[in-house]
Amino acid sequence: MLGPVSTSVRQAQAILDELWAQTGAETRAYTGNIVALTVRKHLGRVEEALAGLEGRYAGRQIIGVMDGGGDLKVDAALIAQPAGLYIERLTLGARPEQLQSAILPLLRPATVNHVWWGADRRPHGPLLSELTEIADQVIADSLTLDIPPARHYALADLGWSRSASWREALAQLFDAPDAAQQLPYVRELTVRYSGKNDLPARLYAGFVAECLGWTDLGRLTLQAGRCGRENGDLCGAELRGEDAQGQPVRFSLSAEAGGDVARAEAEWGGRVRTSEINVPPMSLAEGLARVMARPERGEVFERAWALAKATL
Repeated sequence: MLGPVSTSVRQAQAILDELWAQTGAETRAYTGNIVALTVRKHLGRVEEALAGLEGRYAGRQIIGVMDGGGDLKVDAALIAQPAGLYIERLTLGARPEQLQSAILPLLRPATVNHVWWGADRRPHGPLLSELTEIADQVIADSLTLDIPPARHYALADLGWSRSASWREALAQLFDAPDAAQQLPYVRELTVRYSGKNDLPARLYAGFVAECLGWTDLGRLTLQAGRCGRENGDLCGAELRGEDAQGQPVRFSLSAEAGGDVARAEAEWGGRVRTSEINVPPMSLAEGLARVMARPERGEVFERAWALAKATL
């Protein structure tokens, strides 16, 4: 790292230019801006995730620490990356109303703007809503923020993104035509999740319900589990019911602790079929990279979001 150097909003670009001069780099790649809004207790995790992006999609990172308090503080730094590349990082500490006017002048123009709400509390005041006006993409746990999908920006939900392998794994359970024929008998759903954050599990349940044609999540059970994955990541899912003869119908996925594999079980017609499906955990940096590379604003997500929102 070169820096951090304490500066001001007015002098931030001059300080970055001085740091660039120390690198000897002849070219600078400006691939976009990412504004990460967070609080001090999550700052380390946010910095780690941003470093894991390795400059892809956003060569300038602006971190707004919303509980800085007192006078506005600005630190400028260049973060070294593989192959001799650097990322510009500006870290601001202040109250939200101070950040509101400080962030906009620091955005590099004519590039894509990503805005990431990296805090676990609902936003208060106009800070986030003002930034969404200039955002090409808003990244968040959208149920926490109560941000509905909109048309003037791409809403990227990290919980939705990080459940991609679980959605694909569930679909694999019904690849065989005789398995798919059991879907009309499914009546109940249980989703297990790691830690205390159940919002990604609710979104996943909304996806399942949307695929099954359910109009609500009244048949959903959420359970906290322990599978060695990060807070909010899924641990497993189970669909249950009975066929016309009263025999059990069950499809389940269960993550093996500390591994990339989920045990899959399918039961119908008096038989149980077992297999293993690759469901690797996704780090926060990997989740960010995925949504920045492939923003999702599809109808399936929007309907799943509406079903999940109705459970809160």
